[in-house]
Amino acid sequence: MNSTDFFFLLGDIFQWTFQIFEIIGNSINFFLLICGFGGFFYWMNIQRRLNGMSDVPVEVKDNEGWYNDSSKKRQIK
Repeated sequence: MNSTDFFFLLGDIFQWTFQIFEIIGNSINFFLLICGFGGFFYWMNIQRRLNGMSDVPVEVKDNEGWYNDSSKKRQIK
């Protein structure tokens, strides 16, 4: 077996393994898109809840000393 036979064998193996994508079609792409959008909406929901729990002021003028207020102890669950 010389190097030409080896590289042709390797190419045949790659062609054989990539034929599974012809069988699957676009269903794997649709599955990944749905998972990506689902993960994004889940992440945004968690972020919305964490933003609601925070006590950081929104306005710049209210930004004085909010981090030193020890009367409001909150713990994220």
